[in-house]
Amino acid sequence: MEKEKIIEILQSLGINETNSGATTGGEKGWITSNCHELVSYSPMDGQPIARVAMADRRAYDTIMEKAVTAFESFKMMPAPKRGEMVREIGNLLRKKKEALGTLISLETGKIKAEGLGEVQEMIDIADFAQGLSRQLYGLTMHSERPLHRMYEQWHPLGIVGIITAFNFPCAVWAWNALIAAVCGDVCLFKPSSKTPLTAIAIQNIIAPVVDKYGAEGVFNLIIGTRQDVGEPMLNDSRIPLISATGSTAMGKRVGAVVGERLGHTLLELGGNNAIIVTEDADMDMAIRATLFGAVGTAGQRCTSTRRIIVQSSVREVFVSRLINAYKQVQIGNPLDEKTLMGPLIDAGAMADMDRALAAALEQGGHLLYGGNHVTVEGFENGFYVTPAIVAVKNHYSIVQQETFAPILYIIDYDSLDQAIELHNQVPQGLSSAIFTGSIYHQEQFLSHKGSDCGIANVNIGTSGAEIGGAFGGEKDTGGGRESGSDAWRIYMRRQTNTINWGRDLPLAQGIEFNISPANTI
Repeated sequence: MEKEKIIEILQSLGINETNSGATTGGEKGWITSNCHELVSYSPMDGQPIARVAMADRRAYDTIMEKAVTAFESFKMMPAPKRGEMVREIGNLLRKKKEALGTLISLETGKIKAEGLGEVQEMIDIADFAQGLSRQLYGLTMHSERPLHRMYEQWHPLGIVGIITAFNFPCAVWAWNALIAAVCGDVCLFKPSSKTPLTAIAIQNIIAPVVDKYGAEGVFNLIIGTRQDVGEPMLNDSRIPLISATGSTAMGKRVGAVVGERLGHTLLELGGNNAIIVTEDADMDMAIRATLFGAVGTAGQRCTSTRRIIVQSSVREVFVSRLINAYKQVQIGNPLDEKTLMGPLIDAGAMADMDRALAAALEQGGHLLYGGNHVTVEGFENGFYVTPAIVAVKNHYSIVQQETFAPILYIIDYDSLDQAIELHNQVPQGLSSAIFTGSIYHQEQFLSHKGSDCGIANVNIGTSGAEIGGAFGGEKDTGGGRESGSDAWRIYMRRQTNTINWGRDLPLAQGIEFNISPANTI
């Protein structure tokens, strides 16, 4: 893309050549810092887009002070009014969808359709959160004691720390921040250092609503190093919840540090997602789902399809058709509507892919397709590869790991029991799917003896979850749940209330502890 067009897009989102990396959310809430600069590079061509003045520890302390103050007033705003505020944020996102979606593509390398889809996900979450603002329900319970009433209610939790990865720089923020906001919380957003401009754009977009509702300090952004920002967030007892998206190794660090101070964590970590293809599966559907799951976002989704566990009798046909489909994938400029796969995020991701492929072959695998570096005309310095298909055994150590790249492993099976066993024999447990025409196979996959993942689909791929369901996984994926269903509860604290409206003081469990009131005078 021409430099002039990039500047036009950035300016439409309030981004200049050099930008501050800390703000309390309002139009005048930017905080200056003397720390070093962070350059955002586009994986499309390896060229710099803009620079960000990173926040230092002093800026972190300033932001936290404002967040603490903001929470005291914001938690008293009625939840439906908070929902109205989030609705207006959604409307502003609608107006900026084209520009923000383009910036996501520029900064992450995902194709334009996926960039726009991510903004749409933010809009959907805003709509969901507004409805949720009138449904933060508690329960009523029957007391065993006469003339007593019991119920539970939910209160705002406090400051929510949000740490995100590069691959979904907007949607994951929305999952957390917009739902936390209707719950009465304030947030502190630390984005990936690879996508700082998208985070700044979000803050600029929502600033008019923040000012209108007097909500400065509710949506806070801080871009800084692990030393100046990351570790202080994990250790800060003023942040009762840290929501972190990233690698399993990162999640273990977050869990250990936050757990040491008895804080709460919401962890969305690695995936090693598989699709089981049975002999009676609809092959057209299975091929299409596999292609999007493995190639979409250049294999850089936590829900990307990493393994295909295919019935031996249909393996040859499936693989042959899949390779033909892969040959039709146009690789290149993610802003070109004909492109189906853009670049990897950076040179490090390309090196990781190379190492994983070498390891798979060394351990006994066979390369069936792809795995090459690609030079795209006009984007010679971009990080482009052909997606790879490799025949392997599930127990290979490299197959047990998540490689954030478009590598798809093909694994054979004979019986469905064997397929499910292979499926579950990885450390991660995020997303899973089965393609089958059998109700028996479907129900076995969804039963207690089936998939051990947080997400289990039938005749749908592993990627592309809707916002209405709770998103997250088990085992090394961290156990967190975000987005829909009752995921809002982690952003609030539960309180059980018992009211005695009688004149006696009976105890529970039939305990008697009698004393004459006259003797207490």
